[in-house]
Formats: sequence, C-alpha cells, structure tokens
Amino acid sequence: MSVTVPLVPHPRHGVHEPTSGSPVRRPGVVRRTATTDMLRPEGLGGPLVLACRGRDARTRPDGTLQTLAAAEAEAVVDYTANRRLRSLRTDPSRPGLAELLGKSIGSGFRNRLDAADPALRADHSLLYLLLDDFPVTSLVSGHAVVVTLPELTLPPERALAAFPVDLCAGFAAGGTLMGNVAEKGMPPIVVGPDAPPLTDAADPEGWHPHDPLPPTGMRRARRIDVDPVTGRVEAIFRDSYTRPDGVETVIHEYTLEATASEGVLTACEATPRVLPWIECPGAVASARRLAGRPLDGLRDHVRATFAGTSTCTHLNDMLRALEDVGDLLALGNR
Repeated sequence: MSVTVPLVPHPRHGVHEPTSGSPVRRPGVVRRTATTDMLRPEGLGGPLVLACRGRDARTRPDGTLQTLAAAEAEAVVDYTANRRLRSLRTDPSRPGLAELLGKSIGSGFRNRLDAADPALRADHSLLYLLLDDFPVTSLVSGHAVVVTLPELTLPPERALAAFPVDLCAGFAAGGTLMGNVAEKGMPPIVVGPDAPPLTDAADPEGWHPHDPLPPTGMRRARRIDVDPVTGRVEAIFRDSYTRPDGVETVIHEYTLEATASEGVLTACEATPRVLPWIECPGAVASARRLAGRPLDGLRDHVRATFAGTSTCTHLNDMLRALEDVGDLLALGNR
C-alpha cells in the first residue's frame, strides 16, 4: 500500500537551516557520535525497533583515529501498549537491565534504568546515553505514523492530555501547535527541509558506521567534539525522518558551542538549525543558563529546572548530554 505524506511546510514553520557534514577532526580532539534509528520493520502498525550505536574516538597526531569506546543497543517496543519493552540487547552486556523488560520506556523509565543498573549512569558511558534517550526517541518515532494520517483527530480531553499546554516553547498557549490542537484536535504536521548528510565522504571515519535509513524510518544523531587542551565543546543534535519516497528530512536540529574548565561549564550557546514552529526558537537562550554549572549533576539539573515555554524538550536532551563532557575530556588526556 502506498503512503502519501505532506510535502509542503506549514506557513508558520520554524527555522529551516540544516547543517552539512562535520568539522575537520583535529589532533587530540575526542569525538563522540551516537545514532538511534527508530524503525518499524513490520509496518507502521507493528512494533517499534530502536537500533542504537555509538563510538568515542580520539584523533592521533598523524590524523588517524583511535577508538576509545563503542556501544550498541537494540530494543523491541510494543508502541501501542504503553511503549512496553519487549526485548533488549546491549553491547556491552549489562545483565541488570533485564529488570526493564515488560515495563514502559515512557514516563518513569529513567528512574527505572538508574535503579536497574546504577553504575551505568555513574560511568557516563555511551550505552547510558543511548538508553537515556529511549523515552524521547520512542515518542518522537510517532511522527512516522502521524504524518501518514493527516486527518487524524482526538477528542478535546485526549488532545490536551497528549499535548500539554506550555510544556515548552513550541507548546505555548495560543501558538501554532496549540492553536491547531484546540481547533482540530491534533497539532499540524511537521514538514522539515531535506537533510544534508552529517558524514563527510572525505573523512569516512568521522562517524561510527551506521546503516542507511529506510523509508518511514527516523533517526536521532548526536556528535560532541571536545578539545582537552582548550576545553572547547562543539556539538550537533538532529532528529530526522525519511519519507516513503526515500528523501530524508530534518525535524529538529541544534548546534552548540561551549567551554568547560575544572569540571564547570563556563559558557554554553545553542543555535537553532531546524525547528517545527516559529515559537520554538524562543527556547534557545535557555542554554546560556548552564554557564557556571558543574558538569556533574547536569542531567538532573536540566530535568528539574528546564521546563515551560523558555525551554525546548529536544534542546534539553542535547544539554543533559553535556554532563559527559568531563569524562570525554579525561579520555583525551590519557
């Protein structure tokens, strides 16, 4: 069965300026890359598969790459049954994670993850980053389904429960999204720009290996470069969707520049590249609030204090991952 999706962006869409490629790798710099592919191999009505990969690597003085760590995870999720975790495979293996099977990867998942394997978070490991994204990547994956149902509506009470007013800048009362929810029972369909590749043909080792994204698949891609000499941090965060015709499009994208010194984030500046609605860029200034904050505990700080229309849930995901910068700097100084 062919699937038709909207191709024309909403007239009140946000910024559409995606980046392309990645910076030239510099000697000594540690690069963390991570991807989560959101797939439905049995069709849009079937289980959700989260296929995750990540790598930490350092560029040697001669330009060659030294892999410092790698991780993978694959989860099968009953998306329509409260996002219940049906199976989970990880590399490296963590037997304690079996406690998560049969439970939701939605609300409360991160607390359950920390309880099942406390050391995983304490290590600031790649695997923790991949698993920590499960609540949001599973939620974002719904775009692949909703985009094929442009006439879908929900009763008012269900619509307001699914799309809480003032949750973030994009959910602001009276804004583009919430206005459509109030009028039609669903938000408008996000149509993003074509996605330039984040990889560079001239530097095939710049990212960890990952598979082409199939039609109706989605991907969360992250890159964090840290310089152990200067403390400079440069990062990108992108959520993308591949239409049934094979064209990959960007749904959310931010870039970020920061500096860290002696365990403290001394500066932090985010730039919006692709955002769904014109209200969304209002959240960008929130990144500056992290200047002067210790790297340790940054995840909890963002979760506890970054809420409301001055923030963005997707930018928050990018900011929380900065807690790992201290460990990445330490890797570069080995």
